[in-house]
Amino acid sequence: MTRFQGILSAIEADISSLPIEAIVNAANEPLIMGGGVDGAIRSKAGPEMEVELRRIGRCPTGGAILTRGHRLPARFVIHTVAPVWNDGAAAREHAVRLLGACYRHSLAVARENGISEVAFPCLGTGIYGWPPGPAARIAMDAVVESLHEPNAFSQIVFCCFSAGDRMRYAELIAARA
Repeated sequence: MTRFQGILSAIEADISSLPIEAIVNAANEPLIMGGGVDGAIRSKAGPEMEVELRRIGRCPTGGAILTRGHRLPARFVIHTVAPVWNDGAAAREHAVRLLGACYRHSLAVARENGISEVAFPCLGTGIYGWPPGPAARIAMDAVVESLHEPNAFSQIVFCCFSAGDRMRYAELIAARA
């Protein structure tokens, strides 16, 4: 049994419905309401989240900020901004680093705030155009790297919108076992 068994899991669900300490939101830099995961989370969280996000103002690509969950079952929301997929080799290398930073910074914010349970959506794979396979591998590598740091997490969930994505993450988790 590896150190990560029982901590990492992959599910197919609506992330905005999870009763967990923190969910991660796929936000945009100006923190204005978008569609997809962001729209679902912010609609259910209510106007209190909008007020909190307006006060914060911005989040850089690859960065992460924390808000309360307000009307969500999750106590907190960690907002992070994925980079847009780019087919050019030099730009893609930079984007890969930024996508990994989304996961690392989200977990750092969680750790700094005493949060031990975090659920991630498939960051970047919606309107930002990331191919699901490479995005999942980057996510897994960044999360596993963060699990080597002190103050380990009790639960990290890859919350997927489709069965195909859930299977992809489940295979990556099994490969780490």
